[in-house]
Amino acid sequence: MVQPTETSAPTPWSVSGLLDLLEVTADGPDRFTGATGLAGDDERQVVEGTQLLAQAIVGAAKRFGDKSIRSVHAVFARAVLVGPAAEYTIDVVNEGRSTATAVISVLQNGKRCATITVLADVPSADVITHHLPRPDVAGPAQANPCVMPMTGRQVRLVDVVDVNSPDEVGPPELHAWLHYDPIPARDDLAKALIAYFTGHLGISTTMRAHAGIGTSQSHLTVSTAPMTVTVSFHEPVRWDGWLLYSHESTQVGAGMSYVRGTVHTEEGELIASFAQDGLIRPLRTSDSRIAEHSRI
Repeated sequence: MVQPTETSAPTPWSVSGLLDLLEVTADGPDRFTGATGLAGDDERQVVEGTQLLAQAIVGAAKRFGDKSIRSVHAVFARAVLVGPAAEYTIDVVNEGRSTATAVISVLQNGKRCATITVLADVPSADVITHHLPRPDVAGPAQANPCVMPMTGRQVRLVDVVDVNSPDEVGPPELHAWLHYDPIPARDDLAKALIAYFTGHLGISTTMRAHAGIGTSQSHLTVSTAPMTVTVSFHEPVRWDGWLLYSHESTQVGAGMSYVRGTVHTEEGELIASFAQDGLIRPLRTSDSRIAEHSRI
C-alpha cells in the first residue's frame, strides 16, 4: 500500500539516503543491525516492512558472500517502530557449495517482529529459459505522475490518477513505472532496492476493483497492512532507465487480499517476481485508542 511516510511533503527521503539506510552493520557472528530511519512529517512511526526485507537481503548477501540472493519470503508479525535499531539474527539451515538457506529473525527491543526466509545460490548456465513478456501498457512518458516524494525516484501510474482515492475504480491490476537515481551497482543493493517497492501498491491494487474503498481510508476507517512479501530475483538483476512494477490482485475476502506481480525493465526483461498477502479489515473500535501514526 502507499504509506503516509512517502505521501507527506516536504520529506527528507532520498534514494541515496535509502541506500545508506539499507547498509546494515555486522554485530557479531550471524548478527547485524539496521537503522530504522526517520519518522515522516505526519509522524507515522511504523517502519516499512519492505525496508526490513531489503535490509535482510543486504545482511544475507554479506553472510553468503560467494552466492547470490535468489528468493526471500517475509512474514511481518509485529510492527517495528522508528527509533531503536532493528536487530537481525541469522539461523543458517544449510550452506553448501551451490545453495544456502537461512531464516532471519528481525527483533526490536528484544521482541521478534518478523521472520525472513532466504535462498541463496551460485547461478549456473541455462538448461532452458523463458520469461513472461512485459505487459503491453502505456510507457512512462504517457503515465500519470504519482505523488510519493523521494528525491531521486519518480513514480508514474498507468491509467490511474490518484491511487489512494475510493473513486478510482477499475480492474484489480496496477502498473507503476519507477525511475531511480542512483541505480546501485552492487548486486545486493540493487535487489534490496527492487524489493523495497514490492509492498507499496498491493493493497491499492486490490481496492481499485471496489467502489467507495481506497487506501486514503487506511488507519481511519479500515485497518490495512502488508502481512507477507515474497520476492524472487531472476538473474541478472541489472537495469538502466525505467522499471515497470505490474500488480494483479487475484483474490480478496475474509479480511485478507492476495496480490502477485512482476518487475520488468523498460526493454522487456523480467528481473523479479513478487507476491503479497495484505490485511484489509474493519477498523476495530479499540483501535481508536491507539495513536494513528503508531498503527501497523
